[in-house]
Amino acid sequence: MQRLLIIGCGDIARRALPWLVKHYRVYAAVRSDARYRELREMGVTPLRADLDNPRTLQRLAGIGNLILHFAPPQDNGLDDKRMRALLAALSTGKILPRRLVYISTSGVYGNCHGAWVSEARPIHPQTTRAKRRADAESRLRRFGRNRRVSVAILRTPGIYAGDRLPLARLERALPLLRDEEDIYTNHIHADDLATIARIALACGRPGRIYNATDDSVLKMGAYFDLIADRLGLPRAPRLPRDEVERRLSPAMLSFMGESRRLTNDRIKRELGVRLRHPDVSAALDAIKQGDRPTCCG
Repeated sequence: MQRLLIIGCGDIARRALPWLVKHYRVYAAVRSDARYRELREMGVTPLRADLDNPRTLQRLAGIGNLILHFAPPQDNGLDDKRMRALLAALSTGKILPRRLVYISTSGVYGNCHGAWVSEARPIHPQTTRAKRRADAESRLRRFGRNRRVSVAILRTPGIYAGDRLPLARLERALPLLRDEEDIYTNHIHADDLATIARIALACGRPGRIYNATDDSVLKMGAYFDLIADRLGLPRAPRLPRDEVERRLSPAMLSFMGESRRLTNDRIKRELGVRLRHPDVSAALDAIKQGDRPTCCG
């Protein structure tokens, strides 16, 4: 049985684990005692390692034939120090991984002013968060070429699920942009992203980029309106951009400065992905049939 190492065993990884533990011998890098016990109960072998402490990463070298990398960069700077430390540690192992899948962000494309964006479009990251992701991608692709490791990168937009909806923002009536000033956003259900990641692990082409997005074509306001209408909440107010900028924090505003529409032909054609939730509307129908989700911001 092949050995799989998971870096960043958060929500998406845990959604994939029931399938993964049946097909691989799964290891995961962990920091906390609580996560250590939780993963053991799920059939995973936890390994003590901290991406912010390079000395602890040596134990990961040579462990996995395959790697799923879900962990984000650190919260500051323009380069991904965590990725740099991890790749340095992996390079010391007698056995290198054969395949590695990395969850990146569609934010590396920057503001495309509503244009359709395929994986062939050059990246132009504009936020420090996206620049760190772009640095991680560059390091990984170089590692793949130099070490003959098959690296596939999933550029992921806004992730949602029944417990990952912006209900708290709707309930606080925080404003959105008027339609004529609004931006296009992109979405993927957390369960579908978990599935895409495991398929890419088996089928992703070396050095290949994939837009891991669903079929939705929505502006931000339409996305919030759809959630509000389906779940019986008041719609958020729509205001001119200058008024919105006075009311929202810089962190919230950063998500209103970039507009693009991602294509997803490649995940369907090359990976054979069939989305369980092809768009947000279909996913909300499924959510509405079950229990109403709790607020998660």
